[in-house]
Amino acid sequence: MMRKKILVTGGSGFIGGNFVQYMVNKYPDYDIYNLDLLTYAGDLTKHREIEEKDNYWFIKADIADREEIIPLFTSKKFDYVVHFAAESHVDRSITEPEIFIRTNVLGTQVLLDAAKLVNVKKFVHVSTDEVYGELDFDPNIFFTEDTPLQPNSPYSASKASSDLLVRSYSETYGLPVNITRCSNNYGPYHFPEKLIPLTISRVLNDQKVPVYGDGKNIRDWLHVIDHCSAIDLVLHEGENGEVYNVGGHNERNNLEVVKTILHTLNKSEDLIEFVEDRLGHDKRYAIDPTKLEKLGWKPKYNFDTGIAQTIQWYLDNKEWWEQIISGEYREYFEKQYNV
Repeated sequence: MMRKKILVTGGSGFIGGNFVQYMVNKYPDYDIYNLDLLTYAGDLTKHREIEEKDNYWFIKADIADREEIIPLFTSKKFDYVVHFAAESHVDRSITEPEIFIRTNVLGTQVLLDAAKLVNVKKFVHVSTDEVYGELDFDPNIFFTEDTPLQPNSPYSASKASSDLLVRSYSETYGLPVNITRCSNNYGPYHFPEKLIPLTISRVLNDQKVPVYGDGKNIRDWLHVIDHCSAIDLVLHEGENGEVYNVGGHNERNNLEVVKTILHTLNKSEDLIEFVEDRLGHDKRYAIDPTKLEKLGWKPKYNFDTGIAQTIQWYLDNKEWWEQIISGEYREYFEKQYNV
């Protein structure tokens, strides 16, 4: 029986990295290829426990480099592609939008062309709920797969563009695709520029925690392992051409999240420092995952169990994140927050 070859792009980032580990460990009879350019948020140290396994390979490459990607696909003949690789930080997209267009739009097009060329069996495109725009604070209204795309930042606009490209390759060329759109992820190996790891790392060092605006912006929090299990299900069971929303029904505003971390670590709320709100800051995201649940998905974590596990992971793995909080990231942080 032929072994399945699965290419995971962005497999050294946060969500993609967790997915690579999930798949390598769950499916020893699958060959898992991790393709990553190793930009500032890419990190291979997270894969030390799997790098010697027979079913794991790493490939350093730029998804937007057609002369590199096409020969790779024709030589390896991947069966499946799970596409995480993207510039993903909203703040960075506001200051450097061109990078997001190149990677998220042009890079996705190159991958689609390569996938079409070798007739992959499924192309799973991992997107975000931010393509839907924002919701008001009515707790009875949620994003569904039929919600119109109304992105409000260069990041979300680049992701919406790539979503539409993926859809077009399904409609025009018959490429088997699925698109998943997730709410805010958290969990192990989250890069320290995002809210939860940023808060944990700064609180542990008794440093001020910057909170945008009044902190009332609401997000639906999804543990990264629950996200991995959802993508696994869509890869194997998703109906071709369909979009699946992945959400945890764990809505919290940003200030609540920060206070939860402070209280868990027995630190004072005096560490909170409100800073000027970022441009185009969406009020609320919330996802209705009914369609995915009907496919058979059920999250393992609620926010209370998930945040406790995440905080403990950061306590147990200081060496990993302390080495990251330096250099380029430190310069960016000081410029962005003035803290």
